[in-house]
Amino acid sequence: MDTITIEHNPSTAKLEVMGIYDWPIWQKAVSVFPWHYDNQETCYLLEGEVTIITETGNTVKLTEGDLVNFPKGLSCTWEIHKTVKKHYRFS
Repeated sequence: MDTITIEHNPSTAKLEVMGIYDWPIWQKAVSVFPWHYDNQETCYLLEGEVTIITETGNTVKLTEGDLVNFPKGLSCTWEIHKTVKKHYRFS
């Protein structure tokens, strides 16, 4: 399954209820790399622009303010166009 869900610009109240501001931060400069999700990841992009290409060819573009869920088992390629800074949590 390679369904990535995105909520653009969720409310501050929702982010606070989820506790996102207490999650770790990950940063990565412009680059291209493969990635596999051993667990589901939820993240909130604070900065950056990314294109995610799944192994089945689906393409998703992510930007600042996106709340994203990556499913467990997903294999994809990250193409970072502008340095990414995000809060993240694996479950």
